[in-house]
Amino acid sequence: MATDWLPRRREEQIAMAKNWTSVIDSNKTAWSIQDSDISELNNLIDRAREILDKAMSAERTLTITAQCKEAFDNMVACMRKIKSRKFFSPPLADSDFISLGLNPPDTTRSPIAVPTGQAIAEITYPGPHLLMLHIKSLEGTLADPRADHGFRLYFGILPHGGATIEQVAGPKRYLPRAPISGSELPNSQFTRRRKELFVFSPEDSGSTVYFCIRYENPKGQAGPWGPVFSAIIP
Repeated sequence: MATDWLPRRREEQIAMAKNWTSVIDSNKTAWSIQDSDISELNNLIDRAREILDKAMSAERTLTITAQCKEAFDNMVACMRKIKSRKFFSPPLADSDFISLGLNPPDTTRSPIAVPTGQAIAEITYPGPHLLMLHIKSLEGTLADPRADHGFRLYFGILPHGGATIEQVAGPKRYLPRAPISGSELPNSQFTRRRKELFVFSPEDSGSTVYFCIRYENPKGQAGPWGPVFSAIIP
């Protein structure tokens, strides 16, 4: 996972949205989806694509960055609207959800608890600009295997002397100061792996990156914050 995770995540969102339009178009009659729904999503995908290209070019300004966020928020909101209104009545088969890149609905009646365990990671340095997190349970904390579905990795980069206002508002959302708790870390990524690779930009070499980890259950409910830990980017 790279520290340019935000543009990477944006590209993944566009790819998923495009897949939705393809799958939905093939099943629109069976799923009672109107052409107008598909058209709306396609228009929002085109807008997101256009503004992301600008945000990743020399044209990028704070205004374009804000427009990019708005465009993706609108696209995701449209996808959520289609999902909530069309994917559950009549219910889709598990294979339909998988074709859309979604997990099939959890039909298990037994409740899943909110995680109570805490996590931390050991850090190794596999190469220039690379950090590998080896995630493990914090010693002395209790973990319920059903609740501990995966990990939410929070992170943020602190440049030398702290970030400027523009850097804080930029795509990487640099830190203005060293964080005291995980709630101050601006970026996050979910994983179910115990090993997670971070690939940093060369210009971030020598900066400090801070991490904090929380367990999440299958419903996205998070457990308590683990300790904040850090490393110097090689």
